[in-house]
Amino acid sequence: MGEKLLLIEDEEKLARMVELELQYEGYQVEKAFDGRTGLDRALSGEFSLILLDIMLPALSGMEVLRRLRKESQVPVIMLTARDTVVDKVSGLDMGADDYITKPFAIEELLARIRAALRKHPAPSVQEERRLLTAKNLTMDTDRHEVAVDGQAVELTRREFDLLHYLLENKDRVISRESLLDHVWGFDFVGETNAVDVYIRFLRSKIDERFGIKLIHTVRGVGYVIREE
Repeated sequence: MGEKLLLIEDEEKLARMVELELQYEGYQVEKAFDGRTGLDRALSGEFSLILLDIMLPALSGMEVLRRLRKESQVPVIMLTARDTVVDKVSGLDMGADDYITKPFAIEELLARIRAALRKHPAPSVQEERRLLTAKNLTMDTDRHEVAVDGQAVELTRREFDLLHYLLENKDRVISRESLLDHVWGFDFVGETNAVDVYIRFLRSKIDERFGIKLIHTVRGVGYVIREE
């Protein structure tokens, strides 16, 4: 599936023609026919690039661009029927990435879209932060941070690793032996009650501090995180 583009253009026949050409090239396209609707959709963060007409009802293209640039750096190509230096300079100064004058050849528009997307590649899935949650607790595994209701919880590396493994297996009872193997390592040499000691540390810093019940003991088996 190709990149998702937003076309904000009030000439519906032109918008439909451009949409068909872009879809043929593999892009996903959503259309908006006035500036206010277009701005709302542009601010959703769903699009890789915006094609923005200057002359729009409700909000002008320039006003849409001005408001959009307060919150987003998504690439924008301006579509203008007026081939004037003032329009072009104004758009570029306000943060447009490029402009194209109507009527235009679809091949030129496609080339400008490709150029803008090359300059602003979409973030890969691998760059997205990975979050684990249980009730009002959140663990950001990339930043190595834990918080409850937005309040940071300071954990040692071992406490973090233990909580991480329990969260990954939420609602599944994990034996002490399995916790030792995964968190301490199969060749761990030390006190056999290490898991129980660190569970107490976690309960003190999370369950008792915030008045919640996340870490449950299953007698004779091990521990489990439940949201009940």
